[in-house]
Amino acid sequence: MTIRFIRGDSQAPKGHAIFFARSATDSRTVLATYCVVPPMPLSLAKYLPSFLASQLSPEDLQEATNVPVMPIPPMLEEGNALERLQMLAERRDDDLCDIGIVNPKDEGARMQLVAQGCQEYGQFYVNFASSFVQIGNIPAIEDEAPIPLDDLDTDELLIQTMTDRQRLAELGKLVGVARYALEGHDEHQLQETRQRMRRVVQSLAEKYRGAELTEAAFDPDERGARLAELYLERAYKLLDEEYAEIPGIEKAIRELQ
Repeated sequence: MTIRFIRGDSQAPKGHAIFFARSATDSRTVLATYCVVPPMPLSLAKYLPSFLASQLSPEDLQEATNVPVMPIPPMLEEGNALERLQMLAERRDDDLCDIGIVNPKDEGARMQLVAQGCQEYGQFYVNFASSFVQIGNIPAIEDEAPIPLDDLDTDELLIQTMTDRQRLAELGKLVGVARYALEGHDEHQLQETRQRMRRVVQSLAEKYRGAELTEAAFDPDERGARLAELYLERAYKLLDEEYAEIPGIEKAIRELQ
């Protein structure tokens, strides 16, 4: 995609921008969010309570120590007229960027478009920041060097902005894709689906047993399909704190193993 600057300059972005997209069903309706490139390294892991940090893998903690660009909120939202967004950008001295067209009823597309826009805006900022010249005798601070975004994965950013419920819903869809690929002996689809599921699982706490869910999803026997269904049901019960229902599900899982 290529975002279009309505206010501001892609060669010299401010590091904070109002994003908007037009509705695919009504061009007069716009959806918006805000994108920020922190001026210094941002570590979310530093502010995580210990009981949450203990549930994250070392890889997740590492990612949380380096947040190069952040959408707030992570999804395009309705409720603002374009004229108001233009006024806000002018008064706040924000960039104002048109990031395209989106179906307002497709939450996944609203998140995906934001993730792609953030990646592109972040790269514009990194390019601009690389031209900064050290002023006077102020020593350079190594930790504040621009963070390259060449390898920033929009899919990964999208997964990170999902809630646990959205991640579980995504896993449910992928289980269906995996079973279909198994029936059709589609090795390429199986490989892509497995990679996608592993990435989603990495963003979930171990208590949801995403690894076991993934393994069951790719078991070609009917037992695998049933196990995947049970693991997913167990995860939702855990998410909804319906703990009384979990022992029965775990018993069914043990009987199939």
